[in-house]
Amino acid sequence: MNRFLNKTVLITGGASGMGFATAQRLLDEGAYVVISGRDQVRLDTAAARLTDALPESGSGRVLAVRADVASPADLDLLMRRIETWRGGLDAVFANAGVGVFKPSAEITEAEFDHTVGVNFKGVFFTVQKALPLMRDGSAIVINASWTLYRGLSVASVYSASKAAVHNLARTLGADLAPRGIRVNSVSPGYIDTEMYRDANPDPESAAHNSAQVPLGAIGHADNVAAAVAFLASDEAAYITGQDLVVDGGLVASVPAA
Repeated sequence: MNRFLNKTVLITGGASGMGFATAQRLLDEGAYVVISGRDQVRLDTAAARLTDALPESGSGRVLAVRADVASPADLDLLMRRIETWRGGLDAVFANAGVGVFKPSAEITEAEFDHTVGVNFKGVFFTVQKALPLMRDGSAIVINASWTLYRGLSVASVYSASKAAVHNLARTLGADLAPRGIRVNSVSPGYIDTEMYRDANPDPESAAHNSAQVPLGAIGHADNVAAAVAFLASDEAAYITGQDLVVDGGLVASVPAA
């Protein structure tokens, strides 16, 4: 498939997990991909892996730029690099996110500020700063979470920040519709990423989580990448302001006994 042939896509949090898997997917479909994150070493390693997987003719289609999405100044620099490199953007996957998973009584002000700064402020200003580069008819996909739909006792601030960006997808969908820019979100369930493994380090947690999923397994980053690719492509040209849940049935269904 070549749905993204010669299109330029920005993926924040692109050095690992769902962001990295999405970068791989879009590169395979012909895109030029910008990955950003806070650690230049990890970004360079990810960019090398992505480039090595491409045919020789595909070299030069990956740009790695260090940027903290919670810093509007960093985002300004990121957008200038993109403008110099490719002139504009056809899609954005606002994926960068962090999580603190513990009871509400134990969350510090610093943890609150960091979570909201990356997960909500970071998404808002990523989109705002990207808008001058976005071509009419382009697409934005925001990474939300299944915790929009079910209360998770140790995820109060994380869940609230994801609910905020889910709502942002709807309001931005209305705001940007006159330019034909579509805005949607994806809500992953339990997906095997570094963040998931950090929050669930023991086999018992993984088994417990898998048992809650009707399809009986933890998802893979590729599952989310496929959903993002669909929403960012012309195949979703009449879809905006929506949330696509990628969770193996976790939210909507009860597992068989």
